Amino acid sequence: MEERLKFAVFIDYDNIEIGVKSTLHRPFDVECVLEGLKERGEIVSKVAYGNWSRQQSVTRAFTEHGVQMVQRDTTPRGDKNGADINLALDALELAFTSAHINAFCILSGDSDFMALVNKLKQYNKRVYIVGGKAFTSTILQRNCHEFISYESLSDSAPKSSRGGGGPRSQKTKRAVLPVSKAMPMIERALHSLEIRSAVPQMGLLKSTLQQLDPAFDERNYGSSSFKMFIDRLADKGLLAVKLVEGHFVVESRADSAESSDGPTSGDALAVLCGVLRENTELLDIGIPGREVEALVQAAKPGFDPIEYGVQGFSELLNLARDKGYVTAEADAATGFRYFEGDELAGSARPEAADATESADENGAPPAPARRSRRAPRAAAKAPENGEEAQRPKRKRAPRRQPAAKPEGAE
Repeated sequence: MEERLKFAVFIDYDNIEIGVKSTLHRPFDVECVLEGLKERGEIVSKVAYGNWSRQQSVTRAFTEHGVQMVQRDTTPRGDKNGADINLALDALELAFTSAHINAFCILSGDSDFMALVNKLKQYNKRVYIVGGKAFTSTILQRNCHEFISYESLSDSAPKSSRGGGGPRSQKTKRAVLPVSKAMPMIERALHSLEIRSAVPQMGLLKSTLQQLDPAFDERNYGSSSFKMFIDRLADKGLLAVKLVEGHFVVESRADSAESSDGPTSGDALAVLCGVLRENTELLDIGIPGREVEALVQAAKPGFDPIEYGVQGFSELLNLARDKGYVTAEADAATGFRYFEGDELAGSARPEAADATESADENGAPPAPARRSRRAPRAAAKAPENGEEAQRPKRKRAPRRQPAAKPEGAE
């Protein structure tokens, strides 16, 4: 029999709570996550990290489910990574001291946990990531053993479930991807099984898909089971399903009736970046995701991420974050505010240096402030005028400037 999983669950509450609220517009439900993990194994440890003095409404729900709450108090200079460091240390200590725990589940969308994921895998622990597809780093999604989307856990939870210290909010309608968008990954999985001389049975095909992409979930394509998912592809003529010795075997069809080619997520990123490059002044102050979506819709009416194989605009922004085109900061009021990323800044406006030089020659102040925030100061072009060159140090210049001597004095 397959070894039973014994889970240690670690919750980065501030991260996942803001992510769920800003992308799904509902409170975080810890019960649906724990119930979903119980279907995979036994939970032996549950720890959550956050500033609970600000989250008194949810502490009762965590207490009812036996979750240990570790208090994180912010310091005057901030405590951005305090919970991350504490979580990582506790997880590694548990991995060293508790050999019977063979699976670790991290509830967070922060790519900073990638080092912890790799270290746990090196110690032969199975690593699961739970988070929303729209805010969990794709780096985390693709490098754990299995990514479990919070949306799937929340939507499949019993209606009587209560979470976040109050009644569950109404389900948010999930975007459904066309099944044909899954064909490139399925063809890759079938090719992998062919190389291994393995019979592509339906169960083996799914496990191979999850090895290639831990974030794969047939529910993203509107199918409640993997068999339904394969049957839909067979109905479209993209796959052939045969019953061989009591097992369903899946085969690819070269003469598929519907091509799987079409716009990809890379094409959607190109559209997004094109719009962002025209609105860099807004990115300087940081804008919420809904305003970014409004800009894209205004520039390209009818833009639909579904056509590009992306489940929603928030997921597209999440992909742009991982690619370095934008950065994001959590905001309790608006969710996430997005700023210009290094990749976008580096390739957006090569003429910016000429514009700065022209401004200096005309005697105008050396703008814009956005470039000085992102580029090293040493890289900026020095003005020819010596007085202008001192402007970046105007706070010190008056102290170093010698007093004017009387006319005729030596």
